[in-house]
Amino acid sequence: MACQGCPLRGLTEDEDVRAMLRGSRLCKIRSRTWQKERLYRLQEDGLTVWFQRRIPHAPSQHIFFVQHIEAVREGHQSEGLRRFGGAFAPARCLTIAFKGRRKNLDLAAPTAEEAQRWVRGLAKLRARLEAMSQRERLDHWIHSYLHRADSNQDSKMSFKEIKSLLRMVNVDMNDMYAYRLFKECDHSDNERLEGTEIEEFLRRLLKRPELEEIFHRYSGEDRVLSAPELLEFLEDQGEDGATLAHAQQLIQTYELNETAKQHELMTLDGFMMYLLSPEGDALNPAHTCMFQDMDQPLAHYFISSSHNTYLTDSQIGGLSSTEAYVRAFAQGCRCVELDCWEGPGGEPVIYHGHTLTSKILFRDVVQAVRDHAFTLSPYPVILSLENHCGLEQQAVMARHLRTILGDMLVTQALDSQNPEELPSPELKGRVLVKGKKLPAARNEDGRILSDREEDEEEEEEEERVEAAEQKRQAKQISPELSALAVYCCATRLRTLRPAPVPPQPYQVSSLSERKAKKLIREAGNSFVRHNTRQLTRVYPSGLRMNSANYSPQEMWNSGCQLVALNFQTPGYEMDLNAGRFLVNGQCGYVLKPACLRQPDTNFDPESPGPPRTTLTIQVLTAQQLPKLNAEKPSSIVDPLVRVEIYGVPMDCARKETDYVLNNGFNPHWGQTLQFQLRAPELVLVRFVVEDYDTTSPNDFVGQFTLPLNSLKQGYRHIHLLSKDGASLSPATIFVHIRVQHSRRPD
Repeated sequence: MACQGCPLRGLTEDEDVRAMLRGSRLCKIRSRTWQKERLYRLQEDGLTVWFQRRIPHAPSQHIFFVQHIEAVREGHQSEGLRRFGGAFAPARCLTIAFKGRRKNLDLAAPTAEEAQRWVRGLAKLRARLEAMSQRERLDHWIHSYLHRADSNQDSKMSFKEIKSLLRMVNVDMNDMYAYRLFKECDHSDNERLEGTEIEEFLRRLLKRPELEEIFHRYSGEDRVLSAPELLEFLEDQGEDGATLAHAQQLIQTYELNETAKQHELMTLDGFMMYLLSPEGDALNPAHTCMFQDMDQPLAHYFISSSHNTYLTDSQIGGLSSTEAYVRAFAQGCRCVELDCWEGPGGEPVIYHGHTLTSKILFRDVVQAVRDHAFTLSPYPVILSLENHCGLEQQAVMARHLRTILGDMLVTQALDSQNPEELPSPELKGRVLVKGKKLPAARNEDGRILSDREEDEEEEEEEERVEAAEQKRQAKQISPELSALAVYCCATRLRTLRPAPVPPQPYQVSSLSERKAKKLIREAGNSFVRHNTRQLTRVYPSGLRMNSANYSPQEMWNSGCQLVALNFQTPGYEMDLNAGRFLVNGQCGYVLKPACLRQPDTNFDPESPGPPRTTLTIQVLTAQQLPKLNAEKPSSIVDPLVRVEIYGVPMDCARKETDYVLNNGFNPHWGQTLQFQLRAPELVLVRFVVEDYDTTSPNDFVGQFTLPLNSLKQGYRHIHLLSKDGASLSPATIFVHIRVQHSRRPD
């Protein structure tokens, strides 16, 4: 049962990987008092690590997946190890950080060499996994289930074991049909499949009739694609720059059969490899790297932004942690929030004021910014200060920012000729402070308004306690802190009507979602024009006690750049954020459409004009959808696919297929969903798979969100993600996409 796509292929002789396969007793560190030795061992699939627990849980609760690892850090490089790992030498320590909401795993090995074995071994496995093709992943996926279904581990499969395999991979096949398939492969006629018989069974199981039909449409009688025939397919797909040379290059890249490759021919296997590769993806591969103009002012970009960044959970009693900043940066976030309050011993702290959330030191957060802000993206980071400190601790904040960040911190205008013009994102590796600036207009009682106060006075009950605290403490701002607000000076947005003295580009407004929605509704185009020149930050209402999010799309429609979301709360809102910033190298900056950048634009998201684009999506099939209840063999999904459109209000729509009963392995729909779009340049398309339920809400299976402008036409695979944004490989949806643009009336 050798697995062709095994991540261990080529690594079985590697000393580090072999040590991981034998297992290590590592000390798991959770607090000063909770430090327990546990056995950790790499499984033979090369994809999962098994770990011991004091109380046995379900099997799925005893493993973690290598592909879900975000980073492996050496030494005391996590908040947990810095606080609780003092008894262990840094050389013996490592931190495994995961994608999504799973907590870090802080570990200490018996020796420095053993710690290094795990650091190096995990790096090699992650690199191997990254390099695997979709076909290899699929091959490995099916073989890992085959290994589990072989109950007596004799490398032979009885019909009972085959039935168990089918349930594991999410298909409830009719017994008669399954047995017929089994007997067709049982050439030795001994009621057992082994060796080549198993491989034949898997080949039949993994057949893709819909791909074969497309392939035969272009290949003709000889059942192989010549380069000119492949070119015809590429042209029908609408591939940009499709040439005979490109078709020949695809054959050399994806064809598996050497003889066919020498004769410039592509077999069905090669065709499947191509369609499952990034080049056959629904997401335009050219848009995954940096492809936009990065020399325009900051106000011309959507900027990935986080609200209450310090929280790992809700804003009422959640944990505050520097790790939350590290995770936000790992997701491409470029604007983080620091909620600063008076702390003991003259040291400012960060937490959600007047709640039970825990506190962290301001200086520790600034150190996390220094160490992690530029690991994924080199483009500038904005620190949005929500300042509740008195003068002395404000001066301490300014000192920490200068001493810890050093040359990273922007402390003066960079263009002496135009000191008030916003810089471009090309300000790489630099940190901007958003805060109050002296001299500032005071309101009637002489206090300076806090960063978030502009519409709190309208939202009577929202944060009265905080307002009273501000009145007592924030009577003025320290000159030291004021000096650091160079390009992002927090300013109250009083009016959108033309003023005698035009507002300066460096003035930033912060609005609650309620105030922003009011402006969108009432000011329309005036708000859009305002956002062509100045930055606007929008944040969730304080009434969202469980740290729920609002839809960011509405704010993007009006050109708001800093649309701040609770990154710790998964849901469709964070899926939209991930989809918006999926492109342009995931650098956290995406150039706004031209209609949101021109100072004299007439665009109004509430009245975008007539439909000018038709999007037609034919949902064909899905492949290898995950089981929602891995512990229950009889639990098999009844999948449906929904396509959701997010854009200007008149474009928003959702349409779905019927559900397919008891088949998450290879369900077939063949249904067409069509959408009329008025402002396609703003549209995000979200593909969602759900498990249909007659009596309760459907269960989420997977999703993928991307901008319409980055959606490729033709036959495409969509690679599904989990709620937390982790890959569900090899789960895919296979679709046909058509985008037709009509001419805009003059």
